Amino acid sequence: MSAVNDTKFKSAVLLLTGIPHQEDIYLWISVPFCIAYVILIVGNSLILFIVKIDRSLHEPMYIFLSMLAVTDLGISITTMPTILGIYLFNSREISLNACLAQLFFIHFLQCIETSMLLLMAFDRFIAIRYPLRYVSILTLPTIAKMGLMILLRAMVIILPLPLLLKRFPYCRDNVLSHSYCLYQEVMKMSCSDITVNSIYGLFTKLLLMGLDSVLIFLSYVMILKTVLSIASHAECLRALNTCVSHFCAVLLFYTPEISLSVIHRFGKGSSPLLQILLGYMSLLLPPLMNPIVYSVKSKHLRARIIRVFVK
Repeated sequence: MSAVNDTKFKSAVLLLTGIPHQEDIYLWISVPFCIAYVILIVGNSLILFIVKIDRSLHEPMYIFLSMLAVTDLGISITTMPTILGIYLFNSREISLNACLAQLFFIHFLQCIETSMLLLMAFDRFIAIRYPLRYVSILTLPTIAKMGLMILLRAMVIILPLPLLLKRFPYCRDNVLSHSYCLYQEVMKMSCSDITVNSIYGLFTKLLLMGLDSVLIFLSYVMILKTVLSIASHAECLRALNTCVSHFCAVLLFYTPEISLSVIHRFGKGSSPLLQILLGYMSLLLPPLMNPIVYSVKSKHLRARIIRVFVK
C-alpha cells in the first residue's frame, strides 16, 4: 500500500492558475503576453546578433550584456509553454516531474541573472576606477572564468531544491497560485515536515539575492566615491551616465522579485491578484526591458542596431 501511495504521489498532476475569475477573456489576455514574448525574444536575440557581428562591441560591457541576454532568453523559454498554454488553450495540468524541472530552471536562471548583475556592477566600477587598465583587467579568459564560476555557483545552490521536493509525498490541494512552478508553492503542498526545505529556501534567497544586492550596493558606493573625486563636473556626469542602464536593470530585477518573496513568506492575507501580477513582472519585465534600456542608453549599441535596420 505504501508503494502504491508513493507511486501516486510521485506521478501527481498539479494545476496551474491564470488570472482568477477571468477565464472568459483568457484569449484576449494572451495577446499582451504573446506581444511581450515576441518583443523580448527579438530584442535579446538582436543584442546577441549585433554584439557577435560587430567587433567594435567585443568589449567587457557588451560581453556581459550578451550573457545577460542569454539568461533572459532562457527564463522566457522556460516559462512560455505553461503561461501561453493556460491563456491560449486553457491547459492547466502539469506533472510533478515537469513542474520540478521548470522550477529548477527558473530558479537556476534567476540565480545566474543576479550574479550577472553583480558582475556588471563590478565591470562599471573597473571602467570608472581604472579606465586605462579596463580592457587588460577584464580580458576574455577572465570573463570566461567568471561565467564558469557563475554556472557552478548556481548549480550547487539550486540543484538541491528539486531533489528536496522530489522525496516528499503530496497530499494537499494540488492547485498552484501561478502559471508556472516555484519552489515555495510546491513545497507548501507537501504533507510532510517542510522545516528543512523552508530554511534552505530562505538560505538560498539570502545567499543569492541578499548577498548579491549588498555587493552591488557596495560597488555603487565605491563608484560614487571614485566619481566624486573627479575634478571636472562634465566628466563626473559622463561617468555616472554609463551606470544608468545597469542601475535600471537592477531595479527591474530586484523590485518585483523581493516583493514577491516577501509576500510568499509573510503576506498570507495579501491579494492573490497582486501575487500573480508581481510573479509575471518578476519573470517578464527584466527580459522585456533590459534590451530596450541598454539600446536607448548605449549610443554605440543604438547606432549599430539602427545601421542594421537601415541596411
